[in-house]
Amino acid sequence: MHFASGQELKNRISPLAIVSAKYKKSYVKITYSQPRKNGREIFGKLVPFGQVWRLGANEATELTCTNDILLSGNVLKSGTYSLFAIPEKEKWTLIINSDNGLWGAYNYNSKADVLRVDLPASFIPGNDLYESFTIKIEQKTDTAQLIFLWDRTQAILPFTFTESKP
Repeated sequence: MHFASGQELKNRISPLAIVSAKYKKSYVKITYSQPRKNGREIFGKLVPFGQVWRLGANEATELTCTNDILLSGNVLKSGTYSLFAIPEKEKWTLIINSDNGLWGAYNYNSKADVLRVDLPASFIPGNDLYESFTIKIEQKTDTAQLIFLWDRTQAILPFTFTESKP
């Protein structure tokens, strides 16, 4: 596998982005690349419905949590995971996978899936349009939500920080 140098990371068409949140001693970080809309139709075209997508561009998106977190009632053990999604018009299936260091979803292996969670997907109200694929974390004390935004579509996953370690 090829690992990008600092100069290569700066010159990418889809730049690297990091989003994080902390509650007490629990820390969650997501590292991903931000592809641009550039006038293209995104969901259903560039990102086909019903197919595994890397949730961004370049390397597969990675989630790191220092303590266990609760996702839709499921415990995700502390560690680093690859994130994928299967987008549909009204829902996405978020996939948390134990394989790391992957380029895109080309070598995605469902046997390494740790958890799958369905998220509602919806049209972003108002006139907001996200030119770049964006992941946000909105936090309220020990609860938070991951928000995936691109074009006029959003998918939201609530989660809860814990103080549990393996």
